[in-house]
Amino acid sequence: MDNVINDYQKWKQQGEALRVQARQAMEARFRQLLSEAAQIAQEYHADFGGALKPPPASTAFRFKAAARGKAKKAAKPASKTPASKTPAPPPPAAPAKPNPKVASLEKRLATARRKLDGAKAAGGPTKNLEDRVYEIEDDLRLATEGA
Repeated sequence: MDNVINDYQKWKQQGEALRVQARQAMEARFRQLLSEAAQIAQEYHADFGGALKPPPASTAFRFKAAARGKAKKAAKPASKTPASKTPAPPPPAAPAKPNPKVASLEKRLATARRKLDGAKAAGGPTKNLEDRVYEIEDDLRLATEGA
């Protein structure tokens, strides 16, 4: 019985060592590819005057990786691409009013715009969020016109 347990513990240690080696190799390769992509983007900009736009799938991946700890540091060199140039949302249409309905609509509009900007940065679908922003802006316009 002790022999089986010892064999299992040795197998587990060997598997953990292999897992650590594979992780380190994958991280090194990822950093190498990312720095090469940043260098190509810089050369393209210098030669052709424009910025390379990454495909949406890689933009979404970079966004998800940035939400985790160390992957954020590795993703920084590629952030020189125009994917980070999302236009800033315009300020709220009307200043804060004493009307609680208007204040609530403005708060909902700000939240919806933040979600829309996040989805654009992630390269995800934005149609539903754009529609929601439009609806809230319309409700806000009607509420301020009626006041």
